[in-house]
Amino acid sequence: MGDKRSVMFVCLGNICRSPMAEAVFKEAAKLKGVNDKWYAESAGTGGWHVGCSPDDRTMTVLRNNGIQFKHSAQQLTKEDFNRFDFIFGMDQSNMRDLNRMKPKGSKAKLLLLGSFDPLGDSIIQDPYYDSDTKGFEKCYQQCMRSCTSFLEKHQ
Repeated sequence: MGDKRSVMFVCLGNICRSPMAEAVFKEAAKLKGVNDKWYAESAGTGGWHVGCSPDDRTMTVLRNNGIQFKHSAQQLTKEDFNRFDFIFGMDQSNMRDLNRMKPKGSKAKLLLLGSFDPLGDSIIQDPYYDSDTKGFEKCYQQCMRSCTSFLEKHQ
């Protein structure tokens, strides 16, 4: 990562919300002209989907918004708490898991991604069980607002 600042986005399985947030963050950083200053990844607290591609609905929403993205799901590790400057959870359950997993003295600052949403929509709900892409589109919009706001505050 060198001298870049680093962010990790975390949800439960790393196939819906967190890869969406990673892709959106990279796009938002590119649009703001600061992509050379940031490194981003995503992971899940659980390992059920390790090695899998993102959910098809995640990829559909990203493509529909002009974002090309490739990703293989991975599980968050203890080392990540020292590799990354910021680790974002998508909901309160993710935040509880992150706080429980974080080793004492590690450098990462744990934040709820939606806490940066200027519309105050702080919880990014898991759209996995939705039958269509509406929840995924909402996730995209929340991630875009939150990532853009975070980048504005951390230039």
